[in-house]
Amino acid sequence: MKKDRILVTGGTGYIGSHTVVELQEAGYPVVIVDNLSNSNRDVVDGIEKITGIRPDFVEADCTDLAAMEKLFSDYPDIKGIINFAASKAVGESMQKPILYYRNNLNTLMNLLDMMAKYGTKGIVFSSSCTVYGEPDENPVTESAPIKKATSPYGNTKQISEEIIEDVIRAGAPFKSVILRYFNPVGAHPSALIGELPNGVPQNLIPFVTQTAMGIRKELSVFGNDYNTPDGSCIRDYINVVDLAKAHVIAVERMLEDKSEAPVEIFNLGTGVGLSVLELIDSFERSTGVKVPRKIVGRRAGDIEKVWANPKHANDVLGWKAETPIDDTMKSAWAWQCALRERGIM
Repeated sequence: MKKDRILVTGGTGYIGSHTVVELQEAGYPVVIVDNLSNSNRDVVDGIEKITGIRPDFVEADCTDLAAMEKLFSDYPDIKGIINFAASKAVGESMQKPILYYRNNLNTLMNLLDMMAKYGTKGIVFSSSCTVYGEPDENPVTESAPIKKATSPYGNTKQISEEIIEDVIRAGAPFKSVILRYFNPVGAHPSALIGELPNGVPQNLIPFVTQTAMGIRKELSVFGNDYNTPDGSCIRDYINVVDLAKAHVIAVERMLEDKSEAPVEIFNLGTGVGLSVLELIDSFERSTGVKVPRKIVGRRAGDIEKVWANPKHANDVLGWKAETPIDDTMKSAWAWQCALRERGIM
């Protein structure tokens, strides 16, 4: 049976590209829309090499309503959307809040307008554990209170979730699955796609791998005076391929009308908290490569410790994060080495 077409916004980005691979391997035809603000069109070649299928690619900005109108009229068979199109760096959002609000919220509202107009069945929304703020207790369940966001980035995720719930409550004829990610890391085992931000990395692992490669002089660890065993922040680091697979399950759930409610929310994590220093140790242990580092002051907007209770996703979606952290670190390093071989970094 032919499967429905899925639109993946931000599909040449880090998580988006890995999700496109998993969608295509599950038999879904995909169209990617991306403005390439933090990615590269060569990613489409990597996806094609892995899957043997070249996804349709449209270069456009999701905040441009006319461009979205054209996209949906060109692809009237889009039945599901996975929305990754968003600015996503906590630190940058503290400096450029308007950029974050404009990009992240207008993108979502344009997509919701198009869905109602073109009969799209559902949207999987890429949310974040930042909505829990500094949680009262760990591990965090989906019923944990939503806290005041500690950054504009986190606030855009909270507001976006509220917009989706308000629109569906008002009678919109579609469903949504909101996936609250913890910290995606690693790369595809083929080393054909991975995390390649434009400019200086805002996320930890690309900075680790670039420092290990000698591209960056040293890694800054933001704070060693937190109330954690080694003083550095604790996060739940989830393999990006494991994360991508959850999106395929979520899409199937919406399109096959298996959802238990019009809006469903799932935490996606491993259930294990690792400190920044433990993660660097894992990288060094698994690759045999040292990472020059220095301890610097705390970074505005950072949360002390947060990790997931993924039981709801495990039980209801039948999904589980399975890749050991050392294997994930090896994949991140293999990707960095592949970039060096290709003369990119």
